[in-house]
Amino acid sequence: MKTLRQAKIGETVKVKKLYGEGAVKRRIMDMGITSGVEVYVRKVAPLGDPIEVMVRGYELSIRNADAEMIETV
Repeated sequence: MKTLRQAKIGETVKVKKLYGEGAVKRRIMDMGITSGVEVYVRKVAPLGDPIEVMVRGYELSIRNADAEMIETV
């Protein structure tokens, strides 16, 4: 299983499945990250957390803990 956290800078991945429960999963979905959407990894912070991605035409910073819940293809 590959997660969004493992994606490299400059890579575009497609979301396969979201893990997590309740409010955490809802918050990720509210940010526009849903099954089937393409996510482009723009930058990673110097210490590795958070990562900046481009999703649905806007930039988004996401914590590694949340990125670990997003399975990609």
